Amino acid sequence: MFTGIVEELGEITAVENLGDACRFRLRGPVVTEGAKHGDSIAVNGVCLTVVDHEGDEFTADVMAETLDRSSLGALAVGSRVNLERPTAVGARLGGHIVQGHVDGTGQVLERKPSENWEIIKISLPADLTRYVVEKGSITVDGISLTVVDAGPDYFTVSLIPTTLALTTLGLKQPGAPVNLEVDVVAKYVERLLASSQGAGK
Repeated sequence: MFTGIVEELGEITAVENLGDACRFRLRGPVVTEGAKHGDSIAVNGVCLTVVDHEGDEFTADVMAETLDRSSLGALAVGSRVNLERPTAVGARLGGHIVQGHVDGTGQVLERKPSENWEIIKISLPADLTRYVVEKGSITVDGISLTVVDAGPDYFTVSLIPTTLALTTLGLKQPGAPVNLEVDVVAKYVERLLASSQGAGK
């Protein structure tokens, strides 16, 4: 489990095409500290498994389905990525419960800077609209954020200078793809309500 609090802005240093998969080598001095084979690290909100680790770099294999269903397929050497290790048992839950399972992708539509923060508008797939509510939680490229406005096919988030400086959302311009993970609690509630309504028939 992750919390959506990005630990560092890493970088793709190599990409190897494996046919039906891809192997990424990533640089991240913070998340590689103490890392070992089999550990999980979230990369732009996608939970990946450490295959190898050397110095401040690690490799991770990404299967075709993940490449197709997330924005990881658009990554190349030099791409910056958000990195987070799983939260430790007993640690503070700084963001919200994040599984590292991408529900879909959106696209940065618009950026509106102000003196102390910036509003970013992101497109929202139709099948995820029902899970996104004003003041609710959503994960964008692995970042736990609060929804400012929830429209029929978009949502907005407000970013403070720290988020802009330390995550990929400070770099992405209109047209850039982002990974989206909705609040898992909303999905559980939907399933429970559907079950209870079915039982009442």
